[in-house]
Amino acid sequence: MEIKGKVHEVSPTQQVTDSLKKRELILEYIENPQYPEYLKFEAIQDRCSLLDNVRVGDDVDVSFNLKGRPWTDKTGKKTYFNSLQLWKVSVLSGANNNTTPEYAPPVDLSSAPDDDDLPF
Repeated sequence: MEIKGKVHEVSPTQQVTDSLKKRELILEYIENPQYPEYLKFEAIQDRCSLLDNVRVGDDVDVSFNLKGRPWTDKTGKKTYFNSLQLWKVSVLSGANNNTTPEYAPPVDLSSAPDDDDLPF
């Protein structure tokens, strides 16, 4: 699955257990400008590094998998959890990046030779 939005928050990497590390990305998704949504994505293990170059305010395209799992508490009540596990992040435009196109510098016409042999 894919979704585009603006980076609202990027957490530092957390060592959850000896063998599990994770990092979270909060994305502002605006389908209806009156009611923006804030979606939490998880990056786990080696995918934590995907968020190293992502900054708050960046417009990004996030590719993710939707995961779901049951959990039973001490009283025997079963609850279901969903998680959005990202596997690719593409920065579309950055908040601090210069997104204006680069142009060639202007040519100094005063230093052009006088022997202009153009046919017009």
